[in-house]
Amino acid sequence: MSEVLLVGLIMLIVAACAFAPLGCMLSAYSKSRKSSGARKSAAGDAGLSLPEDSILKRHFLTQLQSEIEATLFPRPTDSMLQRHYDSLVAAKVENRLGR
Repeated sequence: MSEVLLVGLIMLIVAACAFAPLGCMLSAYSKSRKSSGARKSAAGDAGLSLPEDSILKRHFLTQLQSEIEATLFPRPTDSMLQRHYDSLVAAKVENRLGR
């Protein structure tokens, strides 16, 4: 009987970590933020340089935008909130580029 309770408790903890908004990934997220913060400060001093080719530039900006959106909350469905979300992403892209 105790084995069943133990397995049930473990399953409950795993489910809570998997479905929590920040859940058990919080410690891994803070570690990755610290390591990326060190890289960002080193790259932020020099600034990111955009490629000269228009296609490479478009791909570079798309990659940068997707990296920023991955760290933010999901895109809202409301049109007003979408505009604010887009302006937030654009501001973060400009900030990352050092303009």
